[in-house]
Amino acid sequence: MNEDILINITPQETRVALIVQGAVQELHIERTLTRGLAGNVYSGKVVRVLPGMQSAFIDIGLERAAFLHVADIWEARPHDGQNAAPTPIEKILFDGQVLTVQVIKDPIGTKGARLSTQISIAGRMLVYLPQDNHIGISQKIEKEAEREQLRTRLQSLLPPEEKGGYIVRTQAEDSSDADLAADIEYLRKTWAAITHGARTLPATSLLHQDLSLAQRVLRDFVHDETASIQVDSRENFINLTEFGKTYTPSVLPRLHHYTGERPLFDLYGVEEEILRALGRRVDLKSGGYLIVDQTEAMTTIDVNTGGFVGGRNFADTIFKTNLEAAHAIARQLRLRNLGGIIILDFIDMENTEHRNAVLAELKKTLSRDRTKVSVSGFSALGLVEMTRKRTRESLAHILCEPCPACSGKGQVKTSRTICYEILRELLREAKQFNPREFRILASQEVVDLFLEEESQHLAMLGDFIGKKISLQVENSYHQEQYDVILM
Repeated sequence: MNEDILINITPQETRVALIVQGAVQELHIERTLTRGLAGNVYSGKVVRVLPGMQSAFIDIGLERAAFLHVADIWEARPHDGQNAAPTPIEKILFDGQVLTVQVIKDPIGTKGARLSTQISIAGRMLVYLPQDNHIGISQKIEKEAEREQLRTRLQSLLPPEEKGGYIVRTQAEDSSDADLAADIEYLRKTWAAITHGARTLPATSLLHQDLSLAQRVLRDFVHDETASIQVDSRENFINLTEFGKTYTPSVLPRLHHYTGERPLFDLYGVEEEILRALGRRVDLKSGGYLIVDQTEAMTTIDVNTGGFVGGRNFADTIFKTNLEAAHAIARQLRLRNLGGIIILDFIDMENTEHRNAVLAELKKTLSRDRTKVSVSGFSALGLVEMTRKRTRESLAHILCEPCPACSGKGQVKTSRTICYEILRELLREAKQFNPREFRILASQEVVDLFLEEESQHLAMLGDFIGKKISLQVENSYHQEQYDVILM
């Protein structure tokens, strides 16, 4: 399946859309003021060691301290072939210690960035592991003969003094020795700059920043099925061309400058897709639909038949809806960049063959995801549990914030509920104070209800406390907001 990549660049943000067969499959957004941190290397300072959690908080100059677990400390790992437990973190780190760390997960929600002391630097065809000394080959290169050939070629190109290790990426399959040697030189220079900065710069300094989103597209996103890469900014097209000449020359024939009058994302319907990706409901072509709910702990996706009446029988209708939903779920996970624990509630199927077929279809569609995914079978309750590695914020977290009216609950109290809260508040205040008059400041909806259906209750309370109660509309108040003023 041919894939097109659209890159929309403005001074404030870069947006990338991956289009397969006319449908948006992935969206990536990087804002200039809040650029992603994953891959960045810092000189970190230990703020606090937590032996009970076998972790530590590290100051790397961000608003929140970053998190380092003992499993991500390279020095604490046992050597190959040993089963010894890792050294306790309190014997490795101490408060005030300065160490070189790399961000492996961006800050998400209220959680700080996650760190590792095992540094890895990605190049075009290789990933450099300066603290290791082994050579690994990408699992996507399946032929054993080819794997061994790449390993032998790489070992012959390494300088005698090299103590680090390398992982050969999929892009290196058709590379020449000159390409590999250039990548090795670039990665070794980058590591030398990092180590020099670690020695000379103060704690919490940024030692190395990963490539911009547009540059990472050329390095990481392009593959054999990529038909074109369109960029709508001439200046950035020139910059990407220069970058491509140095690092990804094979990509250049597919890199194009889009010069149409209509905005690039409008032309491919990406803007409408973004709006749909922020909603709870996802309509299926058959008439069924998904309901996607994202919470702090997990994401749940519920499948419903909706208006789909199906064919011969009810079981067949459910099966076809679930099959279509499997494809839609895989796409929504990529499109919305949903990560962590994900619970899928397919429509109940009694036929075991149908359940196995839906699960197989789900795994097949998820196999195209560049992010690591793990799927379990149907549980006793008929749910499918899965996980998707979370390395950056979801689309909704990037583009949205909690509603100021409902504070993220997704619903607000009814006007009648607020009326009754105000009546209780009036009674409470009347027992403590003796004003001349009480004045209620509330939204139009609440005041209207007090003047109509709840007027009798308001009058009864006024008679009971023996005070005048007046109403005042505050147009800036949302439905749950009110004040009781003592006059």
